[in-house]
Amino acid sequence: MAFSEIARRGLVMLGCGKMGSAMLEGWLDRDLPPTSVCVIDPHPSDWLKGQGVSLNTALPQSPAVVLLAVKPQMMAEALPTVARFGGGATLFLSVAAGTPIATYETTLGAGTRIVRAMPNTPAAIGQGITAIVGNDAAGPEDLALAEALLSAVGQVVRLDTEDQIDAVTGVSGSGPAYVFYLIDALAAAAEAEGLPPALAMKLAKATVAGAGALAEAAAETPEQLRINVTSPNGTTQAALEVLMDAEDGLAPLIRRTVAAGVARSRELRG
Repeated sequence: MAFSEIARRGLVMLGCGKMGSAMLEGWLDRDLPPTSVCVIDPHPSDWLKGQGVSLNTALPQSPAVVLLAVKPQMMAEALPTVARFGGGATLFLSVAAGTPIATYETTLGAGTRIVRAMPNTPAAIGQGITAIVGNDAAGPEDLALAEALLSAVGQVVRLDTEDQIDAVTGVSGSGPAYVFYLIDALAAAAEAEGLPPALAMKLAKATVAGAGALAEAAAETPEQLRINVTSPNGTTQAALEVLMDAEDGLAPLIRRTVAAGVARSRELRG
C-alpha cells in the first residue's frame, strides 16, 4: 500500500502531540495531502490548526491507517473512538509506549492488522530511530508501509518479537535522556576546570553531537574511532583510563543503567 492509497482512503491520527506532530510534518513534507489526514485531539496546538488537516470532525469510512499516538494512560479511554475500524481493512500503527499488541487486539478485535513502534525523541528533528514489530495479522506490506511512514522522522529497524521492545526502550527509547545527562555532566566538568558556563555547554553539546555524527557516518567502528583519537601516553589515554575502569568505569555503569530501564519497561508491561 503506497502513500497514494493513504491519500485516497485517508489517515486518522488519534492524538497529535510532539511525536505525532513531528511525523505529520514529515508526511506533509513528502506531499501527503493535508486534506487526507483526520486528527482527533482535544487540545490541538496552534501549529496543528494551521496545517489544513481535518481536526476533530467526521472520520473517513475506511481509512488506510490509524496512527495511535496518545499517552499510554489515555489509551483505554481514547481507543474505542476508532475501534470500529478494527477487523482487517485498516492498519493500526501505534507509537504509544508501554501498550502491548494484545491490548489493542482485545479492543479492536480479531484480524486487526497492528504494527507497534518504539520511536525516540530525536524524531522531532528527523533524526530518530524507530523499532517496529507487527502482530500475526500484519503482513509484509503492512510492515513496509509502517516503515515508509516512520522513515519520515528517521531510521527504522524491524524486531523479531514484541518482547524485544523492552530492550529497545532501555537503549534507544530512553537513551536520549542518558546522552542529555552526559552533556550536562561534561559541561559541569568543564566548568570545574575553569571554563565559563556558556562556553562549557557549547563545547559539551558540539562534542557529543559531532562525535555522534562521525560515528554514524564513518566506516570504522566506534572502537576504532576511539583508538584513532587516542595518542599513546597522551591526554585522551589518561582520561580513558578513568572512563574504561573495569569496575567503576562507564561500561558497567551503562550496563546497569540500561538494565534498570529494561526492567522497568517489563514491569509496566506486566
